[in-house]
Amino acid sequence: MEVFTPKTTRRSTRVRVVIPITVTSMDRRHSFAGECVALVVSPQGCGFRASQALPLETPVLLSDLPGGGSASARVANCLPLGHDGKYFLIGVSLYNHGNVWGIPAPPEDWNCSSNPAAASTNIADKVTSKSKEAWPYNQFSGHGETHPRRK
Repeated sequence: MEVFTPKTTRRSTRVRVVIPITVTSMDRRHSFAGECVALVVSPQGCGFRASQALPLETPVLLSDLPGGGSASARVANCLPLGHDGKYFLIGVSLYNHGNVWGIPAPPEDWNCSSNPAAASTNIADKVTSKSKEAWPYNQFSGHGETHPRRK
């Protein structure tokens, strides 16, 4: 018996970035607080590199975001990076969706405007780009990942 399921599609485009953030676990049973790096973002959440694994559904606070804001989220995924157990890619889902990343010209499918407070920060200046082919708009489509072109 075959089971046919519809192909899953992403709710919005993921954007590759390098944004330093502070992540703090809000669960006393799983203590964690540290400087991390967001590597991929969307209005629904992000994937960041951390030095420690976190259990699924752990509530976290993302702070020191571009523009000085913070956002609460929950751990949706946690994968080891490499075989040495030194780093983990942790995917979090924001409780309140939006452009908390300060992307000045977000992709159209984000359905949100840019964050004017973040437009003046150094990080936002680094990610400003009109061309959808240039960093940080190496996009992840609903069909899979598009890797940046090698130069």
